[in-house]
Amino acid sequence: MSSRPNILWIITTQWRASASGYSGDANARTPWLDVLAGEGLNYRQAVTPHPLGPQARAALLTGKLCPENGVRDYWDALPADARTVAHALGDRGYSTAFFGKWHLAQRDPNTPFVGAEQAKMIVPSENRGGFGLWEGFESGFLLNNPWLHGTRLPAPTLFKGYQADVLTQRAAQWLKAPHAQPRFCVVSLEAPHPPYHDPAPHVTEQLPAEIELRANVPRGGAVEQQARAELAGYYAHIEATDRSIGKLMTEVDLSDTRVVFTSVHGDMHGSHGFFRKAWPYEESVRVPLIIKGPAIEKGRQDDSPVSLVDLPHMAVAWAEGREWHCKRDHALISMPTPAPVPLQCDRAWHGFRTPKHKLVLNADGSPWLYFDLGLDPLELKNLAAEPARFAEIAQLRQSM
Repeated sequence: MSSRPNILWIITTQWRASASGYSGDANARTPWLDVLAGEGLNYRQAVTPHPLGPQARAALLTGKLCPENGVRDYWDALPADARTVAHALGDRGYSTAFFGKWHLAQRDPNTPFVGAEQAKMIVPSENRGGFGLWEGFESGFLLNNPWLHGTRLPAPTLFKGYQADVLTQRAAQWLKAPHAQPRFCVVSLEAPHPPYHDPAPHVTEQLPAEIELRANVPRGGAVEQQARAELAGYYAHIEATDRSIGKLMTEVDLSDTRVVFTSVHGDMHGSHGFFRKAWPYEESVRVPLIIKGPAIEKGRQDDSPVSLVDLPHMAVAWAEGREWHCKRDHALISMPTPAPVPLQCDRAWHGFRTPKHKLVLNADGSPWLYFDLGLDPLELKNLAAEPARFAEIAQLRQSM
């Protein structure tokens, strides 16, 4: 690659890897992302290193795993002196901007997760990760009518409309403005995170009975009922967010831009009887990752074990006029601490994933889960306690 491209990251929340038309999900209406996948590189085995918001975002921005990056617990803030991808690209002559959800400031555990109080919380300028322009919110899960503050908005300001529409339009305005330097822009969206039944503009929810469930969702009880109800809203927000992304891609000339689409983690949605994230199962850990732009081979599918922690290193390589290649044969996944939120995984764990195998250990090092993903992609048979697999597990543990 001879020239330095502009770089655009589109980051969503709770969008699992399987939930798209291009991945074969019959429930998902994602025409714009289907086009993006057809015109770009699809990393089909991409994972989040930590399937919970703050830890995933810290790894995504710093290129370092937790707790090495300074974030261990859900309530930990990203240290003010942490080096991020924005610092690295700024040092290489890029204009940098961030729009949307941050989720890495110092938070009060007693503040409600959902609502304006979290959304209006001020993120100090020294805690904004080194971005030249920062315009966002800490959290709050307001999928409609977001509150934004930042470089140009000293006080939280209410913006009417669907959050993804508001943020993509604010980003589009910045991207279309004249810039003397190459640009790095992050658009960080909360959708399709709960509350799943918040209105999704111009989208009619599917009937729960019409939802096609994954084969590892238990049938005939409360789990199936909850999964169907949640997924109806989930897929509505996926469709609305896909439309927002499509509008951004059509309004801005991205011919000289590397566009990255991904999510910080997925959602169990009833698989194995569980909900939400922080679990080591595929529905929680696997995320979409598409890259489109100059010198990217169209329609290529890659099964390298890429992780979100790799994205800053990709961006730095591109900024230096180099291509990036995955040189590992595995990806590390973990939750350094139990998730302090109902429904999420209640234990710390660490693991090792390749496209064919996944090994997950408890905090004390004892095997919890072992799956042959090549033969059992739905993770229906846990092999961790099978004596015939002990030698295989011991060999894999040496790589962790």
